[in-house]
Amino acid sequence: MSTLFKQLEPAEPAIDLPDLNTLLDAIKFNEQGLIPAIAQQFDSGEVLMMAWMNREALNETLRTGRVCYYSRSRGTLWRKGESSGQQQRLKSAALDCDGDTLLVKVDQTGPACHSGRRSCFYIELTENRIDINTQPLIDPAELYGKG
Repeated sequence: MSTLFKQLEPAEPAIDLPDLNTLLDAIKFNEQGLIPAIAQQFDSGEVLMMAWMNREALNETLRTGRVCYYSRSRGTLWRKGESSGQQQRLKSAALDCDGDTLLVKVDQTGPACHSGRRSCFYIELTENRIDINTQPLIDPAELYGKG
């Protein structure tokens, strides 16, 4: 574990903290330089999706307030909503205690999932079966202009 995150364990809100770049240097990005980012609707608490960020995507997100991820399949930055129009505006960002997972609280426009659903987490698992818990809000072909 990063010594910085270990040092922050007993920290209280009013203490002097390191600057942002020092903290970003201590983040535990994986071998590909990525960190998982969980997007949560800021006002309802609904978990919308999980995607990956590299340091550049995290910096852009913090700088612009528009959530930016890293697309592993395309090998480039991906600004949420650039092809669908369903953007995420950043409300807050927080690292977990180990510095290896990011929680971004967002204001999501429309569906967050490429399936046209509000949340990517729509496949429910039980002991003996699976269920689909929501209907798409928008047909994916319409969402991405293929219809």
